[in-house]
Amino acid sequence: MHSIISRIVSVRQRIKTAAEKAGRSERDIVLLAVSKTRSHMAINEAFEARVHAFGENYVQEAIEKIDRLKEKSIIWHFIGALQTNKTRIIADRFDWVHSVDRMKIAQRLNNHRDPAQRRLNICLQVNIDNEASKAGLSTTTVGDAVKQVLELPHIRLRGLMAIPAPRDNESAQRSVFARVRTLQEEINSGLDNSQKLDTLSMGMSADLEAAIQEGATVVRIGTDIFGPRERRAE
Repeated sequence: MHSIISRIVSVRQRIKTAAEKAGRSERDIVLLAVSKTRSHMAINEAFEARVHAFGENYVQEAIEKIDRLKEKSIIWHFIGALQTNKTRIIADRFDWVHSVDRMKIAQRLNNHRDPAQRRLNICLQVNIDNEASKAGLSTTTVGDAVKQVLELPHIRLRGLMAIPAPRDNESAQRSVFARVRTLQEEINSGLDNSQKLDTLSMGMSADLEAAIQEGATVVRIGTDIFGPRERRAE
């Protein structure tokens, strides 16, 4: 049975190989360990293997782990569906939010972020395949959302996040990730240097190579770090 440490070594090698193929540095790609439903002990084991960024989907579960691991220099990312009644606690306890899919959520996160804290890093979620089952801004509305979010003083817009529909091969995977990258490039062309987006959160266990080839700066990896996930109790 593979350990968390050995899996991390394997994932890092995949990232390094993909980055080299793309003429990039692996140091420019954040390994975000998706730790939803995982224990604080498993997170601590990954942390000891030099993984410092962890992504959570469920607020109450995440807060328990954040409190247990408060002495660790962990960067906490919220990557799940955002409910308006959870924005206060998310704004208070997380460093990043990847799944901002509408202006109401961005405004509430801004209003709830303590000005004494560093600005909350956010990504706008783009529904790149226009799937009815997935949240996210459309490619035609995300530009207007960017302009509005940049006016909010307590959050820092970092980039775009996307979860494309599964593709059967790397060529098809690259094609959709390229669309996300091109969208960000188009947005950046109209922004001042101080406002330009620097983050592309895209790519998971099955398609991280394709995502890195097309410019991903954050890859979200769960099973390939922690092993098969047990069904979460409802």
